[in-house]
Amino acid sequence: MKYLVMVQGTQADYEAMQGKASEHSPAWTQEEVQAMYAFMSALNDDLAETGEMVDGQGLAEPAKTRHVTLGEDGKAVITDGPYSETKELLAGFWVLDCASLERVTEIADRILRCPQPAGAPVYPVVIRPIDDGSGDV
Repeated sequence: MKYLVMVQGTQADYEAMQGKASEHSPAWTQEEVQAMYAFMSALNDDLAETGEMVDGQGLAEPAKTRHVTLGEDGKAVITDGPYSETKELLAGFWVLDCASLERVTEIADRILRCPQPAGAPVYPVVIRPIDDGSGDV
């Protein structure tokens, strides 16, 4: 079964990784950023080696996103991010092909252990089965 595994973050989190502290998160050092990237790289390598990795990507900061909705007049309304009404946004994801929900949950537990500075926010890892279209809606 394929699963979408998601991690969340905020604009403040991206800024903290660039060395800008806020009340939300302490500033990250270059060493802490490199440790996070090394952890994620090792995780991705392990998942590729087991054949479970289908895809995985980190996403650009919310300030570089665009929100497109339909206005009352039927025309597109385009807003550049970040969005004050949104607390957390998708920061990165993996598409994994795992034998069971238990296995993908083990991987999510490993993701939670990614190194970060003391006091940085910890977000849940979200697991969503990918519907293959063969079942009922």
